[in-house]
Amino acid sequence: MKREADKRKGIFAGVSKPLRALKSWVESLAAKPFAGWALFLIAFAESSFFPIPPDVLLIALAVVLPSKAFRYASICSIGSVLGGMFGYLLGVEFYDLIGRPIIQFYGVEHQYNEVQGLYEKNAFLSIAIAGFTPIPYKVFTIAAGAFHIPFLTLVTASMISRSLRFFLVAALFFWFGPPIKSLIDKYFEWLTLVFIVLLVLGFVIIREFM
Repeated sequence: MKREADKRKGIFAGVSKPLRALKSWVESLAAKPFAGWALFLIAFAESSFFPIPPDVLLIALAVVLPSKAFRYASICSIGSVLGGMFGYLLGVEFYDLIGRPIIQFYGVEHQYNEVQGLYEKNAFLSIAIAGFTPIPYKVFTIAAGAFHIPFLTLVTASMISRSLRFFLVAALFFWFGPPIKSLIDKYFEWLTLVFIVLLVLGFVIIREFM
């Protein structure tokens, strides 16, 4: 066991300590009175422009306080859907000024027009898939506004997909909190790497298949 632990430390020698420190700091937010607001703001921002997903803080809070996991999932869902509405506004009113630079930042400007084709086929399903998977949801919210997708379609698809995603996380930690926490503590660096790979995979899907 010690040899395996030393091996993991060797692989992540350069990043393990700051990652652990960040994890400890995020977990400490669970005891703060503004923890819910922090989760709300991150969820809101991630749906329109911010790169860090709210799942990280949601998981940390659910691990520390599994009894409040569904409450945090509700906060996360509401913030994310409202953030998606803001992304829609950026696409409708401020695409050239703000929306386009965001698209360029994520390196998907060449595939951006192809999203319009996806919306023409099935806008609801496209937004729902982006809302549930690691595919960058913000790209789809901005595009929905720029391509004048019905606002109700965006809101409905977002409410279903984002709630399903966050409540699934909450359910896991509500029912299996302590065992999962032990697993996360033991393999935190590996799980972080897997999550990053999933995010990168989302970008690849947009680049190559959409």
